[in-house]
Amino acid sequence: MNPPVIELHQVERRFGTLAAVDGVSFRVERGELFGLTGHNGAGKSTLFKMMLGLLEPSAGSVRVLGTPTRGAAFRAVRRRIGYLPEQLALYDNLSGAETLAYFARLKGAKLQQVVPLLDKVGLAHAAQRRVGTYSKGMRQRLGLAQALLGDPQLLFLDEPTNGLDPEAIHAFYQLLSELRAQGVSMILTSHILAEIQQRVDRVAILKAGKLAALGTVQSLREAAALPLGVTLSTSRPLTTDELARLDRHAPLRQAADAGQLQLACPPLAKMALLAEVAALGAAVRDVRLAEPSLEDVILGYAGVTP
Repeated sequence: MNPPVIELHQVERRFGTLAAVDGVSFRVERGELFGLTGHNGAGKSTLFKMMLGLLEPSAGSVRVLGTPTRGAAFRAVRRRIGYLPEQLALYDNLSGAETLAYFARLKGAKLQQVVPLLDKVGLAHAAQRRVGTYSKGMRQRLGLAQALLGDPQLLFLDEPTNGLDPEAIHAFYQLLSELRAQGVSMILTSHILAEIQQRVDRVAILKAGKLAALGTVQSLREAAALPLGVTLSTSRPLTTDELARLDRHAPLRQAADAGQLQLACPPLAKMALLAEVAALGAAVRDVRLAEPSLEDVILGYAGVTP
């Protein structure tokens, strides 16, 4: 087996009496797209900075690409890492090409990468324009291009699709898929949970500096045991007896209108409920099932009823 690209063991970071990160342990594997999420102040940014070697842990250990982030040896490892911060500082008077060339020199990357990378992120047409004329989405794409300088083995992406339109978001994740196929590992944070829940391999949920949950989105759904949302469209009002039979498996949340019912179905009762729905025959025009979203899961771990 390949060693993990990131390995955290009982990591803590304290600022005075505040434990911003408290006893966090996890691994990120080669080629994995790993999500890191949680409420504001949960410790995501502090954890990112420790994995980048910008902050030292107060306790525990952080290894990235096989090297402890403490010590001089990690300086060389940084050249194999790409980082897109949430707020990237850019010089408005430089062109896109000049900006990327500047970052290439800082990182010791080949200047020959500048033009192909601008093309890859869809900025070839604006390469000679001043960055001050770029839209927010264009600046974000330029930030992604700088993160890809030097063909990194590991990418840290902090709110990477901030400011991108739907077409650009689709192209962004298409690019991530290509990089994953080449063995590049990625760890990203995002507040747009619906966007990442179908794309990450695993997700870590932080709560008050602690690791509240870790796993695939589906495994976290199952562990949280949140109910499925079931919407029934009916061709006639259901009788009291029919409603009672449904209620045995899935409590009625509300009748949205005269021809629609909304139920909350525990995961283990799904098949029994569907059998009751099938028994209603022509009285049911349509049935829709909605799995708990990643946002619902996070709220569940936070103790908030979705």
